[in-house]
Amino acid sequence: MVIRHTVGVTELAAVLWDMDGTLVDTEPYWIASEHQLVAEHGIAWSDADAHSLVGFDLLAAAHELRNRGGVTLDPQAVVEYLLAHVIARCAEGLPWRPGAPELLAGCVAAGIPNVMVTMSWRSLADAVIGAAPAGSFTASITGDEVTNGKPDPDPYLAAAAALGVDPSACLAIEDSPTGVASALAAGCVTLGVPHVVSLPTSAGLTIVDSLTGIDVDALRRIHAAGSV
Repeated sequence: MVIRHTVGVTELAAVLWDMDGTLVDTEPYWIASEHQLVAEHGIAWSDADAHSLVGFDLLAAAHELRNRGGVTLDPQAVVEYLLAHVIARCAEGLPWRPGAPELLAGCVAAGIPNVMVTMSWRSLADAVIGAAPAGSFTASITGDEVTNGKPDPDPYLAAAAALGVDPSACLAIEDSPTGVASALAAGCVTLGVPHVVSLPTSAGLTIVDSLTGIDVDALRRIHAAGSV
């Protein structure tokens, strides 16, 4: 894909949402499933190991679980194990991040498309989309549907392409350094909401403690400021 950058874009065309840790608080589910997997099939896994994988492409995370955790399952089986556990937990109730459902609904009401951009695979993404209010998302990009996952720009480039808009006309919302790197590399203005791990400052990135109190007007201001 070709990365496009447009100087001076101020009109917000779409909001591109990371899922795990940004839209829904599934990171603890992933971490718990990693610990359980290593306990059953590996050697050792620390919280620091788990935190280092936040935002990773799932197959890349699977290789790390094999290399660092000593897990003996093949990478595909590792991903399927993790997904099954996280989907089961989400089925018990969707753990929305503070302010996320309100902002999602606000974008819909304002006619601004929402696109999910997640490194989780289609099965989990569809479970979350299905549990969200109908019409919340115009499109979704998942980790098993892109050639290169975050931090590569491909996922966010694919999201913008799905809407036929320039990435610089989009605002990405992310919680991890890996996801932020992907969004910025694609040319998206980015709103960072750190959760499990902290975010380093960067040009084009605005960091807030929570989405609570963030509305569509605030997103437009953040996007306009980052587009200049």
